[in-house]
Amino acid sequence: MRVLLTRIDTTDPLPSSADVVVIGAGIVGVFTAWFLAKRGLKVALIEKGVVGGEQSSRNWGWVRQQNRDARELPIATESLRLWEQFEAESGETTGFQRSGLLYLSNDDNELARWTRWCDFARTAGVKTEIFGAREAKERGRATGREWKGGVFAPTDGTADPGRAAPAVARAIRKLGGTVHQNCAARGIETEAGRVCGVVTERGVIRTPMAVLSGGAWASTFCRQLGIRFPQATIRASVAAVSLPRGSLPDAMHTSEITITRRGDSTFTLAISGIAKFDPTVQKLRYGRDFLPMFSSRWRSLSFGTTEGIRSGHEGLKRWRLDEPTPMEQMRVLDPSVDEPTIKEIRRRAAALCPIIGTARNAGSWSGYIDMTPDGVPVIGESAQLPGFVLAAGLSGHGFGIGPGVGHLVADIVTGETPIVDPAPYRHERFDKSVWGRVADF
Repeated sequence: MRVLLTRIDTTDPLPSSADVVVIGAGIVGVFTAWFLAKRGLKVALIEKGVVGGEQSSRNWGWVRQQNRDARELPIATESLRLWEQFEAESGETTGFQRSGLLYLSNDDNELARWTRWCDFARTAGVKTEIFGAREAKERGRATGREWKGGVFAPTDGTADPGRAAPAVARAIRKLGGTVHQNCAARGIETEAGRVCGVVTERGVIRTPMAVLSGGAWASTFCRQLGIRFPQATIRASVAAVSLPRGSLPDAMHTSEITITRRGDSTFTLAISGIAKFDPTVQKLRYGRDFLPMFSSRWRSLSFGTTEGIRSGHEGLKRWRLDEPTPMEQMRVLDPSVDEPTIKEIRRRAAALCPIIGTARNAGSWSGYIDMTPDGVPVIGESAQLPGFVLAAGLSGHGFGIGPGVGHLVADIVTGETPIVDPAPYRHERFDKSVWGRVADF
């Protein structure tokens, strides 16, 4: 893999039974398993590849409330608290810090949109600071540019994508849970119309509850169960440079480039929204569902390659439970980097912050971001299959809200009062063939 990722040990052997089986060990899956283990449940976390190997280690690492969709803001706020709680209780380090997030702009319309969001956020108790040209120049001094204004979100922050999911997985094992890597889930067994087991490539785990946090693979897995879950992925590329801490703001966004400190001496560079649309049969199947979203984003998306078809995560194939599946043929989605995008990222970054032009290149990578038609995740128990809980379609927001989603899933599984209202995340909102409004924020 191109991306930097902490590796952890796996648990052997596979248990014959568990109270809950969590499928997929990205950030949502590990936090779900951790919160369940904290409540005394016997939890088995299974992962076809390695913990955090896909998008959970390839994202920017932002943990934010700023500019969140109104439906996601409550879970984003709770997640910030839970990131801190996890480190305090587990003794593990995810790299989380409330560094603050800096937004700078010379676009009047963009500044007005940010101002409207900040006015809304204050009604929800979210602290954010709007400022004009003088303060923008000072806060953005690494750019050496004049700015009309910006926003600073002081309570928001970042965590290290390469360390976070593995750290939570280690904490699960401390609580008695088990973590099984290179172990793909092939399907679900049922009895009397509800979940009674999870079939893996290494055997069956008897369980009354299965949580699917499968990221880009979730829709394909749901298809095996006769569950319609509209999902589509886009392929985004990121570059990294090595610079001393303090050379740049820890987290800064402009329309040209976004910069984030990752670890102690590496900064990731990305262009917000720019991505490749790799055509697949699944995208064709859900084309009408995604028409509003992709129509609004056509300026930032461009057609990619057939790599999405070859990867197998968006296929319509149905497989047998006693034969290898596409997940076993593609253990970790490690898509190719779009070199023209990387070249443009580096050009823009050096033009924005001249010190980047002198920095050592620290690599580049790409990842598939799984989207829903409205850009909001699905979290909840399936009405079609009792005992099956879906937590997927995080739409590029999953890393930051991972702890909140994990807590909410644990609440749903155990029947406890949910940490936030789960209604906005119900799967049933996609029952119509085309979902209408794309969020304003």
